Amino acid sequence: MDNKTILKQLKLQAALMELHEENAFKIRGYQNAIYNLDKSDISLGALSLKELEGLDGVGKSIAATINEINLTGSSEALSQYLDETPQGIVELLDIKGIGPKKIKVLWKELGIESGHELKEAANSGLVAKLKGFGEKTQTTLLKALEFMEANANKLHYAEAEKLSQEIIEVLEKLFPGQKISETGELRRQMEIIDTVSLLLASADFDAAEEVLDGSEDFDQDLKTSGPVTWRGSFRESKVPILINFCEPDRFVETLFSSTGSIAHLSAKVSEKDSLKNLAIGGSFENEEAIYAAAGMDYVLPELREGTFELEAAKNKSLPVLAEMSDLKGILHNHSTYSDGKHTLRQMAEYCKELGYEYLGICDHSKSAFYANGLDEDRLVEQHAEIDKLNEELAPFKIFKGIESDILYDGKLDYDDDVLASFDFIVSSVHSVLNMNRQKATQRLLTAIENPYTTILGHPTGRLLLRRAGYPIDHKAVIDHCAKHGVIIEINANPWRLDLDWRWVRYAIDQGVKLSINPDAHEMNGYHHMKYGLLAGRKGGLTANMTFNAMGKDALASFFEARKEKAAAHA
Repeated sequence: MDNKTILKQLKLQAALMELHEENAFKIRGYQNAIYNLDKSDISLGALSLKELEGLDGVGKSIAATINEINLTGSSEALSQYLDETPQGIVELLDIKGIGPKKIKVLWKELGIESGHELKEAANSGLVAKLKGFGEKTQTTLLKALEFMEANANKLHYAEAEKLSQEIIEVLEKLFPGQKISETGELRRQMEIIDTVSLLLASADFDAAEEVLDGSEDFDQDLKTSGPVTWRGSFRESKVPILINFCEPDRFVETLFSSTGSIAHLSAKVSEKDSLKNLAIGGSFENEEAIYAAAGMDYVLPELREGTFELEAAKNKSLPVLAEMSDLKGILHNHSTYSDGKHTLRQMAEYCKELGYEYLGICDHSKSAFYANGLDEDRLVEQHAEIDKLNEELAPFKIFKGIESDILYDGKLDYDDDVLASFDFIVSSVHSVLNMNRQKATQRLLTAIENPYTTILGHPTGRLLLRRAGYPIDHKAVIDHCAKHGVIIEINANPWRLDLDWRWVRYAIDQGVKLSINPDAHEMNGYHHMKYGLLAGRKGGLTANMTFNAMGKDALASFFEARKEKAAAHA
């Protein structure tokens, strides 16, 4: 049993214990244990009961629960809580902005047992009348419910990619030798996938459908399926699966016409023909030939959104997109100095092992008390360790950074003399996320004006499928970064991908460089760089506009020059 699965069950059990008003001391014990285990890289599934009991902050009761999960896949206590709790109530525990105690009030006093019932009660004003709720909480709940409903049964691209690969492996066994490909939003590598779309070449559509229906892995939805489309689900996934059938000799044109966005495919290539009509009307060996027939350069699937790529392809001026091999280092990462899982040494050594030239360590600043943010004394300790590791790991370089909280008024949370001790500063918002557009934008503009701000971190603070970002005027923010020479982060975590790819081209056009940062809180987080790169590529990001495509020495010179400028400004 992997740690993620074990901790997910422990978190659910702790929430249900609070919902059912168990002993507060016991609940706190679970919460503390979960916090400690979440930061640990010890494999819980490999430990015996005695070894589990010896873990810091775990104790016999929680150790026994983990051991039971390892042996049986679940705990009896969790199963009992689930039996006593309506499924709809369990689902409500995922709503942001409301905890188990308030959910119990809704359940017991209003008889609410589902998100639908909660939405009705909130719309009728009943929730606001409950003690401890009020109009503000009611409005927050409605927004959270609407967001949750709009994003039900959707996946981050990173998850959808894994699911599609799993499906394709099964299809390749069921249809050996047949052409199979991802298509639609999945092939375009959109950040959110609501349907896993695939294309399957087959000379006999009915026979192909029978093969799928005969597989225990697939469950067809007859109502939404058609003569050339199979719709349904795959194994336990709730995400809709769409498999288009096409004749083997029509594979290229069908793949093309089912990949691009409507705006891309409807682009006129003559008075009579669109790109899509051109593809359907001809016989092409590959997609490159389709674009050539349209008098255009080949457009990579991820760019086919109907934005800048159409004119660029016609003018033979498509950008050469950044590649993983262009990235020389990894900036914005966390260690055990704040809320990371691995030590500074572990983070540095693994970064070096992956072939990068440098690491930017950016633990949380002192205002982030919830994330064990660093006060001035601990900063001195960390900087001393960085100096020691730099001597040992040379020519690999650790740059001294910090993720400095942008306070409600746009100021950073250290004095200038402390800010001057870092090589670079990632300035980010983590609190007071409910500002209106004007205030949220001004907050960022003020932070950008700070001469010590090097990189603006995850500009909207969004968590995809979990919460919308705070509203900002993207143009104003990007323009201000251009004016003050501030880099903008593309946070590569699949939950964020913020800056949104739709603003990448505008940033490039204003001369603003972008930094692909994983915001890694553990060593494996470095591998999220791939998804940040995909987001950048969708917006046309090139190597020369990618900040961390700079080599170590060039970056060091950039940081030094910026620090000198900041000191002169101060």
